[in-house]
Order: sequence, then structure tokens, then C-alpha cells
Amino acid sequence: MGGEFEDEYSATIDDDLHKTDDLRETSGPLLNDTIAVLSPAEPICLPEAAMVHEAVRTMLAHRQAGVLVTDGQGRLAGIFTERDVLTRVVGRDLDARRTPLGEVMTRNPEALTASDRVAYAIHCMSVAGYRTIPLVDGERRPIGVVTVSDVVRWLASLFPEAVLNLRPGDTIKHPQEVDAG
Repeated sequence: MGGEFEDEYSATIDDDLHKTDDLRETSGPLLNDTIAVLSPAEPICLPEAAMVHEAVRTMLAHRQAGVLVTDGQGRLAGIFTERDVLTRVVGRDLDARRTPLGEVMTRNPEALTASDRVAYAIHCMSVAGYRTIPLVDGERRPIGVVTVSDVVRWLASLFPEAVLNLRPGDTIKHPQEVDAG
């Protein structure tokens, strides 16, 4: 004979088991999805000789946090981001109209390919503090850009509504943690 307490307790266990299954379903994409699923943005590329002022105007016009800097053969030579504007241009009191990107860019940035795993991109962002990672082809020509925002959107799409709607302080109990007594 099930009372009100038993019905509520059974419903809580069923909900917790469902949430555990939902979390298990996300582990596959977390470990196996490639950067291609993030729909990387087209790269904005400028030559090393372009002035910082041009790069900043281009970044603002395209609403992107950085530009990729290419050499004479169209290969990735560097990256120039908002952080570089603050630390390497404004922080050093340089004239943005007279300073070429080649003087203030981050040279030879770590670049990934569209077939690299998202988990590796997250690792690079976390460990090295990158917010923008260039994507290149086999000849190191820029083909895209992945940002922290791309990763956050992808992560949010993986989690089921039940998990996203947990209140602060809620915990997900695994079956072995449920107190049966």
C-alpha cells in the first residue's frame, strides 16, 4: 500500500535516475565531437604590414575579438586580439595608425584543425588562457576561428533541459547514493 511519502520518494528516485542517464548521454559528445560541430566563424585575415588601426576597425565592423595575421603566402603568422590592443598597443602607448600588426601580434599561435576534438580546444583555452583559437588547413592557411562563446553554446546544447533547470544548490543523486532507509 503506497502512501504519499512512498509515491514522492519513488518519483524523486526516477527523476534522479533520468538525470543520471541524461548526463551519461552527454559524455560521448564531450569526448568525441570535433571542432567542426562548433560551426567555426570565417577568419578575418590581414597581412603583417597592416596597421593596428585597420585591424581594430575590422574587428569592430565584424564584431570579432581578433584577426588572424598572414604571411606573404597566406599562412598563419600570428593573431591579434582585443587583449593585444590593451597590453601591446595602449599599454605601451603606441600609435595605432603607425604600428604594423607584425610588431604587436602574437607570433606563431597554437592553431587547431576542424578535425581536432572540442575537448582539446577546451583544454587549450583552459590551460593556456586562450579565448580565440585559429583553425588551419594542412598548409597552415587559416580556415576558421573558434571562440570561448562557440564552446559555451555547444556545451549548453548538450545538456538536457532537466539539468539546465536545476536550482542553485540542487544536486544530482546517483542511484548508489539514494538513501533507501
